[in-house]
Amino acid sequence: MYYNEETIIYLDGDFVKAADSKMNLYSQSLHYGYSAFEGMRSYKTAKGTKVFKQDVHFDRLRTSCEAVGIPYRWTNEELIKATYQLLEKNNLENAYIRPLVFCPPNMSLQKATTSHILLAAWQWGAYLGDSLLKVGLSTFQRPNPKGFKIHAKISGHYVNSIMACQEAKDNGYDEALLTDVNGFVAEGPGANIFYEKDGELFTPAPGNILTGITRATVIEICDEIGIEVTEKQVTLEELRAADTVFYCGTAAEIIGWESLDGNEFKIPFNNSVSKKIQTAYKNRVLEIEVLNKKCLVQV
Repeated sequence: MYYNEETIIYLDGDFVKAADSKMNLYSQSLHYGYSAFEGMRSYKTAKGTKVFKQDVHFDRLRTSCEAVGIPYRWTNEELIKATYQLLEKNNLENAYIRPLVFCPPNMSLQKATTSHILLAAWQWGAYLGDSLLKVGLSTFQRPNPKGFKIHAKISGHYVNSIMACQEAKDNGYDEALLTDVNGFVAEGPGANIFYEKDGELFTPAPGNILTGITRATVIEICDEIGIEVTEKQVTLEELRAADTVFYCGTAAEIIGWESLDGNEFKIPFNNSVSKKIQTAYKNRVLEIEVLNKKCLVQV
């Protein structure tokens, strides 16, 4: 699914075949989850293949590494250049791109003194599909921000996401919803959440969530077309009373919910302001100009 015998990856400055690449089995990243990663997307636009918010993603990769003491020695310029070369070598236009910074052999819990970088890419549809989601409230909560650097995209953090996602699937849902340590709505296993009420959008405030790049893009779009967005602590009662709800993330893009714990929302997603945001986001990543932006908010 992710690679074949001809797939090329970028590893520590060289382009090599994925099938021939190796990782040391004593890597500190393999044993302890001590690595940082990003998820990026490229799109075929009228102006050629473009990686959406490439600088922002590589800035966050650096920030994530610095947060947990992983050495980071690369510039955005060299990684962006390598990313476009990687796409070209694999004949990819619409692709998902995975940068990963991982550590060498080390069985201690001390921070690494050096690190490696991988860039991989593959063709991948929307992570959560195109149909409205049936979401179930998870029994798992997001990690305590006093115990983890939750603003960083660290590999080990995603064991929490895997457990929540597995539980949701086992219970017949498409995806999970996690709360924070105080019981407020937090996010999905790999996506941020917005809900709509009376034409306005609400989203959990920073502090107990990974504030995603797609989340920031949604807020930018809303500011441009005049949709009010409020960042706040969101209760489950408020979420259940929402008109519509959607998840957003680089992998998921923007995908609406059908229901939470089997209870459907008041407004069909296709008739909502949230649907207009979904359309505007797609236009943004494809670099499609919309002459009358106000038409996006008419429902």
